[in-house]
Amino acid sequence: MLREMELRADSKPLLIVVTGPTGSGKTDLSIQLACRLGCDVISADSRQIYRGIPVGTAAPTPEQLAAVRHHFVGTLELDDYFSASRFEEEVLALLPGLFSRSGGYAVMCGGSMMYIDAVVNGMDELPTVSDHVRRTTAELYEREGIEGVRAMLRNLDPEYLAKADPANHKRLIHAVEISIEAGVPYSSLLTGARKERSFRVVKMMIDYSRDELFDRINRRVDAMVSAGLEDEARRVYPLRHLNSLNTVGYKEMFAYFDGVMPYEVAVPRIAKNTRVYAKKQLTWLRRDSSVVCLDPSRPLLDQALQAIAESHGGRL
Repeated sequence: MLREMELRADSKPLLIVVTGPTGSGKTDLSIQLACRLGCDVISADSRQIYRGIPVGTAAPTPEQLAAVRHHFVGTLELDDYFSASRFEEEVLALLPGLFSRSGGYAVMCGGSMMYIDAVVNGMDELPTVSDHVRRTTAELYEREGIEGVRAMLRNLDPEYLAKADPANHKRLIHAVEISIEAGVPYSSLLTGARKERSFRVVKMMIDYSRDELFDRINRRVDAMVSAGLEDEARRVYPLRHLNSLNTVGYKEMFAYFDGVMPYEVAVPRIAKNTRVYAKKQLTWLRRDSSVVCLDPSRPLLDQALQAIAESHGGRL
């Protein structure tokens, strides 16, 4: 059966990136696009890749997964290591086959901006962090907290520390790990050079107003609680030290289980912290002028298909 849309013979394959803040409806739109174009969906979500936590990560439902083939959803154990650089490597290896089977299309869906940038623009060549270095750095953080990590980075790479978010412990730990592994400051390895790709990219996001987006987030958190977030968090509570669980939803539930935060505070705090995360995603996206903003008051699929058509110079 012929699909309604075919790439021109002289066109490079097209990666369609459906991104945007959490709770904006990315999954539904990506599935609609993939069904229309006859292609697969690549998840660009740094937490949905782990199995066993579908409620707290708002992973695609079994019905959504059955509608179109997804990649990087529920494929790793919670204690498996993963990174944006590994995501780049694995997606680039996957894409030629996806393009070949679909006639030149693939959809990428997610809000993990570093993962998307890694595939679209490429990452600097960085050494693989050994298990020993990862354990050593994790022990430092466990023992001395973020202040200890900052002190270590102050010695290893003061230039990066001066411009990094001092509260983002994951970024600081990563900088320490790379500096130790490479034997040179992490900042000295960051060139920012964009890599050439063999495919074209069109990025889009559903552009809700701030009030509408926050209302959607609040309702999503209520839905997660109703779907069993607390039970899911209790199942993984013994593994709460893992990085895969160091994320909104689980952190607040773990605080409730530890007696640090009452339930009546934990659930609203999940919504609040999710809204804060969404603001950070929006800040990142607003810096990218290539993102096509879709109006949620108009048919989204039609707008998305028009954006794809325009990426071909107005033709398909």
